[in-house]
Amino acid sequence: MSADDKNRLVVQLAAKQTERLRRFLRRRVRNAADIPDIMQEVFLRLLRVPSHETIRSPEAYLFTIAKHVAQQHKLQMSTTQECSNLEEVLVELRSFSNADPVLDVAADQCLEEMEKALGHMPPKMQATFLLHRRDGLTMEEVSERLGISRAMAKKYLVKAFVQFRKRLQEDE
Repeated sequence: MSADDKNRLVVQLAAKQTERLRRFLRRRVRNAADIPDIMQEVFLRLLRVPSHETIRSPEAYLFTIAKHVAQQHKLQMSTTQECSNLEEVLVELRSFSNADPVLDVAADQCLEEMEKALGHMPPKMQATFLLHRRDGLTMEEVSERLGISRAMAKKYLVKAFVQFRKRLQEDE
């Protein structure tokens, strides 16, 4: 099958199945705003199939791909944690009228110790921690951005947590 035939098949499937695919994904994806991106990924994967002539039922194959992409999206969303800025949390806690000044001082000291520990980390370890925990990037995104393997990014993150724990235990 030529590239033109492959493109024609995908265009025909897109024209015929777009609404059905959208409904299919709407039942499987929590955030409706993600559906256009997921649909695009489905059609891109269909374009990457090396031999379309071996596909017996293009519609069924399209929905099989969609099911897999939706599952991967769901897994990715479940592992992505919402990150919050520690300083924002502290400001919010201080806004309560019955806040304990002793707790405020302890929180400030804890934040200072964490900043000191962060300052003593090697640059890649520091960047890994900040990109993952502060900016909310996945380990894959961190590894891509820093040009390191995913396993190395995980090692840096674990080492950062170990250093934080040591620093906090020293202060107790």
